[in-house]
Amino acid sequence: MIIRSLSANCAIAASADAMMCIFPEKTMISHPKTLILHQNQQTKTMNTTLQKIYTALRLSMNGIISTSMREKGMSYRLIYGVTIPKLRQMAQQYSADKTLAETLWAEDVRELKILATMLYPPTDFTKETAEKWVREIPYQEIREQVCRNLFQELSFADALVQEWAENEDVEIRITGYWLFARLCITRADIAQKVPSKKIIKNAINDLKGTSMLLRQSALNVLRYFGRLSKENSVNVLHNVSSFEKSDNAVEREIVDVLKFEFAHLF
Repeated sequence: MIIRSLSANCAIAASADAMMCIFPEKTMISHPKTLILHQNQQTKTMNTTLQKIYTALRLSMNGIISTSMREKGMSYRLIYGVTIPKLRQMAQQYSADKTLAETLWAEDVRELKILATMLYPPTDFTKETAEKWVREIPYQEIREQVCRNLFQELSFADALVQEWAENEDVEIRITGYWLFARLCITRADIAQKVPSKKIIKNAINDLKGTSMLLRQSALNVLRYFGRLSKENSVNVLHNVSSFEKSDNAVEREIVDVLKFEFAHLF
């Protein structure tokens, strides 16, 4: 009986060891209820965070600014009129988080979209997401904020500039120009990877476009690229030299603006 009992115990132990080998602790599948509880906790945490953000926005609301933006054509679902400096202070209260940023961006609320650009970790932001976001930019203010807070921090920002600055969609092309201007303003090393001759040529062509915002963005490309060095400024002025004798007053003014811009730099 003793021998049989020992054999049975050994068999049970061996069976248990075998089970541990087949299902080691680190690869044990979580129980569905555990996963549901975890997901529910994440949802609860996200809702709490969103509630805190909405409360902060209401407390910082500026009715005058909000009304002014509505009158200028901004048709967000909600506009709190909170200033950019105040939004930066709010963003500092939260850790950069991909899920939170994507949730904020999806909302048709001015301030939430701006906060999204401040809270998305650049290392988690993919080229595919950039291609999606660039098509969802509703207004120039968001374009400026996403370029400044996020796009210019991406390791592939140069590739975005090259692709967007040649895009047939005017809105995307404007973003490409704006992003390149930001890279020049910050003197980012990655700006050197952008084929400057091509983007300068495209920008000069767009100076003759019908969109005022496109012309302004193209002019910014020339201004901030020329600011980088004496050589760049000379190159820019050479490329627009034909504008000096143009019958178009706007083109002549562009030359004057660039000459004045560069005259006090070098």
